[in-house]
Amino acid sequence: MIKFNNFKYSDKTNLLESAFQSYPLQDVKDPNLFREYFPYTEVPKVVFNYRIVPMDVPNELWITDTTFRDGQQSREPYTVKQIIELFDMIHKLSGENGVIRMSEFFLYTRKDQEAVYKCLEKGYEFPEITSWIRASKKDFQLVKELGLKETGVLVSCSDYHIFHKMHMTRHQAVGHYIGIVRECIETGVRPRCHFEDITRADFYGFVVPFAMELMNLMEETGVPVKIRACDTMGYGITYPGAVLPRSVPGIIYGLRHHAGVPAELLEWHGHNDFYRAVNNASYAWLYGASTVNCSLLGIGERTGNTPLEAMVMEYAQIRGTLNGMDTRVITEIAEYYEKELGYVIPPMTPFVGKNFNVTRAGIHADGLLKNEEIYNIFDTDKLLDRPVRIAISNTSGTSGIAHWINTYFHLRGEDAVSKTDDIVNLVYQWVNEQYNEGRVTVITDEELERVTLSIMEENADRQNKNAEEEKKK
Repeated sequence: MIKFNNFKYSDKTNLLESAFQSYPLQDVKDPNLFREYFPYTEVPKVVFNYRIVPMDVPNELWITDTTFRDGQQSREPYTVKQIIELFDMIHKLSGENGVIRMSEFFLYTRKDQEAVYKCLEKGYEFPEITSWIRASKKDFQLVKELGLKETGVLVSCSDYHIFHKMHMTRHQAVGHYIGIVRECIETGVRPRCHFEDITRADFYGFVVPFAMELMNLMEETGVPVKIRACDTMGYGITYPGAVLPRSVPGIIYGLRHHAGVPAELLEWHGHNDFYRAVNNASYAWLYGASTVNCSLLGIGERTGNTPLEAMVMEYAQIRGTLNGMDTRVITEIAEYYEKELGYVIPPMTPFVGKNFNVTRAGIHADGLLKNEEIYNIFDTDKLLDRPVRIAISNTSGTSGIAHWINTYFHLRGEDAVSKTDDIVNLVYQWVNEQYNEGRVTVITDEELERVTLSIMEENADRQNKNAEEEKKK
């Protein structure tokens, strides 16, 4: 093949593409805080320059988990037992093909370390256990002693952090970071560099030249260096033609094509401050990052991380397959959080909330009773062990009440009740009495459960009494 200096032939696009790019580090006297975009006393601005970058979906897409790291920073810490049980569920959800590739742990305390040991004893290939530590040789050695192959290293990249938190220049920050990453490699651990606050960073003046330095270090040492693009404040946006540093497609494209970061070494970590976590993570996949970082139920700093269960569903939609993932475990995880951890999941939360597949509208209920595909997003019974349910009101009728009883109490086959059963009709009479007395709100599950159980108990007592009287005869 003919070699060129300034461009190269791409096997993916079958075109000659520009290869020579120079992005020197731009040391500045004063920090660039993009104050026009982030005025602080106002809502951040979305600015456009109409520059569009192409989608470039990687050959492999993966999910990584940060439940036991970032997910612990906004709630009471998990116990060792809880970590082990949740880790088992993540493994089961991931499936035999390991779509959920890694799970990230703190190593600061003895409890954290014990949890790592216990999870390592499981012997699971996936998710591989990784860590997040302070950037010191002592901590790198701890990672190695625990038998972990990779660790996260914080390398903040916005001037907010470099100037105002670290009190360094950009040149000093890069020198400091490269020294830390080199120490990590020399200890025998693969580094994963967390580009904190990337959506407020000078992309071409700092992010790209720093990433290029890391790629040079990788070439020099032969050790893979991952880059995690961290949307620490949730500023990322996906609008076509939006300006950097907020553009998610622009960030991923730039790291891939200007800094030369391979897709399999590029990861997105987002937060949900502006309700964009799931969308931003999906776009990171579409524009060239193989991996998105998530936490169970999205629990994490402030508004939370990208929900892992959401990206499982995004993966299935984009790839057209679950690739071995067992989505029924999502319901198992949700029930564990509520019953074992006492965590209250907002009832309308997609996939895990109590009411995510419950319909209240009378006309919707009628459609569901005729064919549940009309108003259910997919077969939630098969995929999530969550049958579609109907909320009861004055328009539900005996069919709606029979459907509610069967789904709420998991009655199937011979155990299921029909709309002509005495229990159904007695509950129906109670519901009608509520609305005849002037009620206008939907009957809650708790009310229906209490009334139905009471009627069932009375019905059982009546049947037992009748049976005893028959024996006497």
